[in-house]
Amino acid sequence: MKANGESVSTTLACSVMLAVSFLAVACASVGGAWAQAYPAKPIRLVLPYSPGGIIDYVGRTLAQNLAGPLGQQVIAENRPGAGGITGTDAVARSAPDGYTIVLMDPAIVINPTLQPSMPYDLFKQLTTVSVVSSSPLVVVVAPELPVKSMDDLVRYGKANPGKLNFASAGIGTTPNLAGELLKLRAGIDATHIPYKSIGQSYPDLMSNKVQFAFSSIAGALPFTMDNRVRAIATTGDTRNPVYPDLPTIVETGLAGFEVDLWLGVFAPAGTPPDVVARLNAAITIALKDPELGKAFAKVGAMPRGTSSNDGAAFVRAEHAKWKKVIEDAKIKLD
Repeated sequence: MKANGESVSTTLACSVMLAVSFLAVACASVGGAWAQAYPAKPIRLVLPYSPGGIIDYVGRTLAQNLAGPLGQQVIAENRPGAGGITGTDAVARSAPDGYTIVLMDPAIVINPTLQPSMPYDLFKQLTTVSVVSSSPLVVVVAPELPVKSMDDLVRYGKANPGKLNFASAGIGTTPNLAGELLKLRAGIDATHIPYKSIGQSYPDLMSNKVQFAFSSIAGALPFTMDNRVRAIATTGDTRNPVYPDLPTIVETGLAGFEVDLWLGVFAPAGTPPDVVARLNAAITIALKDPELGKAFAKVGAMPRGTSSNDGAAFVRAEHAKWKKVIEDAKIKLD
């Protein structure tokens, strides 16, 4: 009887072990299927500014080109407010499942220093998926100003202290900080005049109420094409194809003066690494499409693409760079 009992126990133990093994295999298979299934539904790409700007254009172009590599529709959704904070905060608080992501510009690294408080922590609540594009700013001047180059602008500023006003799309925007960086590096005095958008500043630029601005290429093109304002330089490390005859500011003698209106895709922190990798791979494929490159070029943007880790390192470096400018220039919100 004892032998029979031991045999029954052994049989039961073996059965249990087999059942556990089958269950483990089944779970692993289901888990693998879930991972492979991403994305199983449309993805929402939040654009945290109003329609019409570079984020709107690049975001919608990217969304269209991601549908193929991802096998799902990517829906671009404008969610403006508070200089990009409203839409970015919504994504930071979303479920970390890869179905809600955001496209953001350098304001994402500027706001944490400039704002007295932030509803989210950039480095704790968001994950960099990829830096998707680079775009220099273009320096434009009023047609009445006796300035045809950066050297002219710097000389005029030094000879006429207090007589230069420069426009931007608002306090803390990349064009605002580019102007402050120029003041620090060139040693000129200029008063910042913020507008709700760079487009709203152009009537005052054309009438010489403000004398210069650092503008996105997308914002400047309609006004420089017919010479209503004069473009004198760009802020990239190389000349931009939209303005091939314009020198970079570095070429004019201000070494290291580079300002990039880059755009990056971010996901909520905690998004599974395999999902981030899937998104990154799809973005990489989309950015290699020649048609996308042509579309980006229309607004002076160049496809970039980074790994998630390289993108995160770049974002931290940009945060440190602009933090120093804000502190050195003593920039504060009104």
